[in-house]
Amino acid sequence: MTEIVFVIQEEPEGGYSAHALGEAIFTQADNMASLREMVRDAVRCHFPDATTRPKVIRLHFVSDEVIAA
Repeated sequence: MTEIVFVIQEEPEGGYSAHALGEAIFTQADNMASLREMVRDAVRCHFPDATTRPKVIRLHFVSDEVIAA
């Protein structure tokens, strides 16, 4: 695997959550800078062997918008 994709969502109570597609990896943080570090750390922990660790971490941001009808 050369790339892993995380879906990023802003949480209603504040902060952000990230979960990996196809892997059991989840993390959260109060701000985006912290979330990026938490995602890197989670990937390192999930793939301890650097030779099998994804080389690229892609963050896919999802946002919901509600508008009046």
